[in-house]
Amino acid sequence: MSLTLVDLFKLTCHSLNSNRLRSALTTLGVFMGVTAVSATLQVGSISRAVIEQRLAEREAPHVTLFPMWVSDRSRQIQFQLDDLEYLQRRLPGLQASSASAWAGFSQVVYQTRKADSQQVAVSEDFLLTTGQRLVSGRFFTVGDFASYRPVVVIDQLLATQLFQEDDPIGQRLYADRQPYVVVGVIPTLPNEFSPPEGQMLVPISFYNALQGTKEIGAINLRPTSLDELEALGDRAKQLLQQRFPGADFYSWNNVEDILEQRKILTLASNALAAVGAISLLVGGIGIANIMIASVTERTSEIGLRRAIGATRPEIMGQFILEATVLSVVGGLVAIATVHGITVIVADRFALPYEFEMNTAAFALGAALAVGIGASLPPAIRASRLDPVKALRSD
Repeated sequence: MSLTLVDLFKLTCHSLNSNRLRSALTTLGVFMGVTAVSATLQVGSISRAVIEQRLAEREAPHVTLFPMWVSDRSRQIQFQLDDLEYLQRRLPGLQASSASAWAGFSQVVYQTRKADSQQVAVSEDFLLTTGQRLVSGRFFTVGDFASYRPVVVIDQLLATQLFQEDDPIGQRLYADRQPYVVVGVIPTLPNEFSPPEGQMLVPISFYNALQGTKEIGAINLRPTSLDELEALGDRAKQLLQQRFPGADFYSWNNVEDILEQRKILTLASNALAAVGAISLLVGGIGIANIMIASVTERTSEIGLRRAIGATRPEIMGQFILEATVLSVVGGLVAIATVHGITVIVADRFALPYEFEMNTAAFALGAALAVGIGASLPPAIRASRLDPVKALRSD
């Protein structure tokens, strides 16, 4: 009479309970392997979360190009808006682009209040290029640029310094004795190395009219994806060098340090993944060795079961089921252990962490694959034992 799945499971549990030391050693092998794999996956997950968190604190990833200085007083060339349009027509993978010019620091005055602020002249798509958003009001319109209107967008720090609790929209302030009307407010950008500074943006057309020039200081380019950022900067430099033979250009992106950190974390995660895979493989070898010893130890038991009618698939199924049960137990304990340790470490060092079911499922799946794969050869060997010879083994 063939065994049902329930009978086979009961027989498996009885066998595991009767050989607790062997079961414990097998479970330990699975536990060590899955712990290494699960820890590797958690390190990779936290690393990605840290990178995403740091990217969210910055402006949108973009590259900025400047002409290289050839002396303390002059440059080889000066950018103009035509150069920006030249790049826009020839660069694939470009989500947004803009021009900007740093106008230095100015003392900004509103009634009796004063504050120091950096002044930046920008073109129409500056917010889209840098990923900044408006807190209130609006950004510059086409009409502002075409009509050379003295309007300004200020950041929240400068708004607080000058207007305190009052609404700055529509108010008139002065920078270097030039009157401007506030039309919008943007967030203050965090600075990792120094206290934040106030900032005011002005239309680049109005700034150039004041300066009597058509020049722009820099070209800003935003790619369609982060992975294209460095390639976009290199391609833009090549195009500018073709446009200005003999000139050189400096390319800088605002997330360069984060990209370097991501490369280092990726290498570390890959190295840990290799260690985890080796640990899991070693655990599988250990399971195979223990299962082979189990088959040798239980030869007479196998012969007796075959003699009273057990089929080869039932013998093989029992050994595979034993390995499966031990793999599930060892895998679940390993996942729970790694999760608990990760929660403690993440809380201690303020790291972003969230339990991911797909990560746990992958680790448990790896445990099952290794456990079942390692038990298959001993199970096949057990099922092929001759009942008569097996009974005489004692």
